[in-house]
Amino acid sequence: MSRIGKAPIKLPADVTVTIDGATVNVKGQLGQLSYEMLEGITAEQNENVLVVKRADETRCMRAYHGLSRALIQNMVTGVSTGYLITLQVIGTGYSSEVRGPWLRMVLGYSHDILLQIPEGLKVETQAVPRSKGTRADLTSIIRINGIDKQLVGQFAAEVRGCRPPENYKGKGVRYHDEHVTIKAGKAGSK
Repeated sequence: MSRIGKAPIKLPADVTVTIDGATVNVKGQLGQLSYEMLEGITAEQNENVLVVKRADETRCMRAYHGLSRALIQNMVTGVSTGYLITLQVIGTGYSSEVRGPWLRMVLGYSHDILLQIPEGLKVETQAVPRSKGTRADLTSIIRINGIDKQLVGQFAAEVRGCRPPENYKGKGVRYHDEHVTIKAGKAGSK
């Protein structure tokens, strides 16, 4: 059996799961998500444990088994605790702010970048005061919150893609725990 697929999903006390045919609905304190299972995959609930099963042992079905179990586990985690991704905006003159349903970023281009915040996500920005304790070029922090792991990750990747960190000065938008290796600049001529 698939090592991921055979692992049971433990349901927290505040999460309720309903299985209606091939549809799995997960409801928790933060919201509700649903997933349409692939053909040949079934789910079975026993008290506070959910088990995902497959119809046969074909290679494709084994892959779907692990995928379905992982997606349902992500839904359970999302509606109970949620997902958070933190991004750092680094660069002199760079900034970010939320204006209504838009994230506005100034990233050194001749124009501001406006990204529409997807429905279901909560985005916050925080300006970082310049002091000895912080990095001199760190200008703001962007926090992306939501219950759908895929949606949170996709929007964070779109924000980072607007100005990925460059390797000479480290300027750009990066994940909070991302390490950027700074290269040595061009050597001066003699």
